Amino acid sequence: MTHGIEDIAVAGAQIERYDIFISVFLFSMRYGRTIPQGFLGSRVKYVMIPYLIYGLAYSMAEFLRLRAAGVDASLVETLREYLLYAGWHGYFLIIAAQFYAFYWLYCCLHLERWLPSTPWLVIGSLISMAWWGYWQWSSNLPPGYLHWIAPLGWLYLFFLALVLVRHHNDRHEARPAWLVELVRPRWLVALVGLVALLSLPGWLEFSSKEVWVVPLFLLFTLWVMGRLRGRPAPPLVRRLNEFSFGIYLAHPMFFNLVDVLDPGQRLPLLLYVLALAFVGMAGSIVWNLVANRLEWGGLLFGKRLRVA
Repeated sequence: MTHGIEDIAVAGAQIERYDIFISVFLFSMRYGRTIPQGFLGSRVKYVMIPYLIYGLAYSMAEFLRLRAAGVDASLVETLREYLLYAGWHGYFLIIAAQFYAFYWLYCCLHLERWLPSTPWLVIGSLISMAWWGYWQWSSNLPPGYLHWIAPLGWLYLFFLALVLVRHHNDRHEARPAWLVELVRPRWLVALVGLVALLSLPGWLEFSSKEVWVVPLFLLFTLWVMGRLRGRPAPPLVRRLNEFSFGIYLAHPMFFNLVDVLDPGQRLPLLLYVLALAFVGMAGSIVWNLVANRLEWGGLLFGKRLRVA
């Protein structure tokens, strides 16, 4: 496809973080430690079947594109890259499925006795930073996105969600001192300034898989959750949230449609970006609406969320 899998993955790099964090946060708020029957099977089913369906579609499209360009591509190798090595933007679905399973185990086996959320927020953050640091300086990367889908790189998100749920209803004076302090914007401003300063001589790269992203995400999430607490979501945000899963899965198809209709990118850059945004979002929403009208459409192509 015209847009490389790397570009698409980097463009949606923050979506995967917030989806993991929000999923665990909402699960913990809704269920606590009492997991309903069928929880794990239902959620894994609704992420892994679309992974296979869209993975097949995108891998076949890539295979045909390469063949049309005169590249002697192998169908088996292309399928392996997409489905086995998670070499497309759907790698995030495997990450989500792993953390759904982890949350299920954490509750069913009462793992909070050995993995208390607050200490493990610190430990998990250090593990995740070490993980990204290792691959950042390693010249021998595994195929596809195998090192991205490993749960070690995202462990801090799980425990951050549990910590915030634990103190969500606390009055300000009842919250632990460290949480009250880290919510202050000065720490976030200081870290952003440091990142900007170190990037000037080229010591840091603006990538979602850098070591510094972990503390930046932690401080930003602590700050923004404090600001959003108790505020209802605007109607537009709630409406878009209904189709967020479908948009994430389908948007590259409609990005590619723009490239087909505008070969060589003859449109001015601003119009091209606006066309990508409009066609990608509108096309994905319409596709998701049509798919969810079919009996098995939501299961195969991404279930439309029900926002109360």
